[in-house]
Amino acid sequence: MVTLPRAEVEHPAGYMFKDTPRVDADELLVEMDRFDVELALVPVERDEPVARSLLGEHADRFVGCYSLDPHRTEVDELRRAVDELGVVAAGVFPAGTMPQVAIDESAWWPLYAACQHLGIPVFVNIGVPGPRWPASCQHPMRLEAVCADFPDLVIVTRHGGEPWVAETIALMRTWPNLHYSTSAFAPRYYPTPILEFANADGAERVLYAGYFPSGLSLERIFRELATLPLAAEVWPRFLRTNAERVLGRSIG
Repeated sequence: MVTLPRAEVEHPAGYMFKDTPRVDADELLVEMDRFDVELALVPVERDEPVARSLLGEHADRFVGCYSLDPHRTEVDELRRAVDELGVVAAGVFPAGTMPQVAIDESAWWPLYAACQHLGIPVFVNIGVPGPRWPASCQHPMRLEAVCADFPDLVIVTRHGGEPWVAETIALMRTWPNLHYSTSAFAPRYYPTPILEFANADGAERVLYAGYFPSGLSLERIFRELATLPLAAEVWPRFLRTNAERVLGRSIG
């Protein structure tokens, strides 16, 4: 059995979450089945065994998002992760790089180019981060140069974008390759403008993302999802078909 980190491992944004679930790897599928979650996107770190084990043993239920860092990630390393592990996406956390590398700094460009060539989306943290680290490197307007230089790269923002949600929506209305995911927010705290955007002209651009088991239980997430004021025709796109298109993976 592979064990996920428990309470003794400090969550850098743990102060924000009151019901952080602590589960073993073999409990993930139990919770997913309980709430009819068919497929989960899991972060894959260099030389980190947990996610690699999940991808190897349960490839029908887990897909990988390879964590990028311009200080240490080589393009060939990313290619191997796609070819050998079946990774379907890449993750960019600018505030978490040390020293920080902003979204639009040139050090990211070879990795963005590799993702575009490989045909995998990039999930980019935007807005003020949960950990108490500087946020200017994650201002969503920094995505503008990336969208312009890599028009065929699918970009998905994550972790809210606050307090720059209006800027994020304006960018999505300008750049068709830019999307928004609801990761790290309990549904009751989803920004109202994002829900309004999804109900208007953004139904194809907003994707559900949770934060289990990093900070939120599936029980809480699905309880609160039921209260969202999304139009009936938006729900299947939000919960399923947008993710299928972005990840290039049929779910179910």
